[in-house]
Amino acid sequence: MAQKAEVKRQIHLPLTEALRITFQNIKIRFWRSMITTSGILLGIAFFVAVMSGNEITGAMQKSEQLRTVIDGPAQQGGVSPQQIWLIAMSLIVSVVGIANSMLMAVTERFREIGTMKCLGALDRFVVELFLLESGFQGLSGAFVGSLVGFISIMLLSLKDYGLDLFRNFLSYIPGVAIYVGIACLMGMVLSIIGAAIPAYQAAKLPPADAMRVDV
Repeated sequence: MAQKAEVKRQIHLPLTEALRITFQNIKIRFWRSMITTSGILLGIAFFVAVMSGNEITGAMQKSEQLRTVIDGPAQQGGVSPQQIWLIAMSLIVSVVGIANSMLMAVTERFREIGTMKCLGALDRFVVELFLLESGFQGLSGAFVGSLVGFISIMLLSLKDYGLDLFRNFLSYIPGVAIYVGIACLMGMVLSIIGAAIPAYQAAKLPPADAMRVDV
């Protein structure tokens, strides 16, 4: 029993090594990573644009006190059911795209996975590699998508509110920042969910079969 525990300690690689290999794989497959990231980027950009637009509309309506007195209570901005449906569908499509891309990555890396397992890599380590790789891609895509969505809605709102949009910047930016944080977390979680099945398949791949595959 003690000998078995010692063997596990010898073949288990630390998380820092998993991170190093993950960044190396992303660097080697940079353009493939960009394609994978673009799906989550567009979905998150739409989410942030809709939610930021709602925050901006609410803040600008509250600032127009004279208009509120003359025209009656300002109509509170809200997210319509159609927008919620479009956001949900775009994020689902992003998850499917990530799962498809990671399945292709597993196929392309049969020999690499087989070599690692022949050298003693645990199934858990293989799963960590794929989940970390997908998680970092999702986080980076979500961050860039958040910026794209916020800048886009700012440009569209500039046409309606003019320079007042910048004068009331501090009134809506806290809410926007919260949505950006939610979007980054959402992008990372959705990417990990999309990569879960491919990572499990990679971990359960028999080393001998993986080494015999000609890809």
